[in-house]
Amino acid sequence: MPISEIMNGGILWLFCLLVVSIVVFQGIVFVRSAFRARAAVGMTEQEARSAMKTGAIAAIGPSLGNIIIAVSLMTLIGNPLTMMRSAIIGSSATESLGAQMASSAYGTELGSPSFGPEAFTTIAWTLCIGGTGWLIVTFFFTKSLGTFQKKITSRKNGTKKMVIISTAAMLGAFGYFAANEAVKSSGHSLVIMTSVLLTIVTLLAANKLQKNWLKEWALGFAIVGGLTVGYFIG
Repeated sequence: MPISEIMNGGILWLFCLLVVSIVVFQGIVFVRSAFRARAAVGMTEQEARSAMKTGAIAAIGPSLGNIIIAVSLMTLIGNPLTMMRSAIIGSSATESLGAQMASSAYGTELGSPSFGPEAFTTIAWTLCIGGTGWLIVTFFFTKSLGTFQKKITSRKNGTKKMVIISTAAMLGAFGYFAANEAVKSSGHSLVIMTSVLLTIVTLLAANKLQKNWLKEWALGFAIVGGLTVGYFIG
């Protein structure tokens, strides 16, 4: 059976839709609970509805940026798994990085001829176990991590230090994979440089225009730009 049929099989769709339905149910419960609690914080019904509409509209921009990444990921790991992981984590970029790490650990690459059912299973387990780890840490250590963050940010330049630490972690993770691709050819390097420049330009524009939602599009623009350059020079 071709790998594409396995990645988009009916059984996989069934289980993934089940998980997504749980996420949708949780969202409905949270919205209803927030609406019912409006009186406790001094909000009228009209103010609560206005706040929910504002939040829904503000979520469109980041969601579209996430969709761009998800579409490219669908061709690599299939529609059901992409939908399920993006619905749970809410970040296709994170899942894309996890899929790359899993395929590299197995000894292949996403979309390569050697990518088979075993590699796909490795990716599925990696993404699911990775998400489970976040849930466990959140359940047991949220309060402790919050206290730790307050101690760091309460010190001089504490907020800047937290930003530097998180930024360094992401640069190290993405830089590791970018370096492996850059050494393959000048074309690979050009694609990477295009993506980096588009990311920087988007972030600078977001800061100058004071449009925080534009930052969510940075990775999406980088992927589309890199794909476009790769298509014309490939």
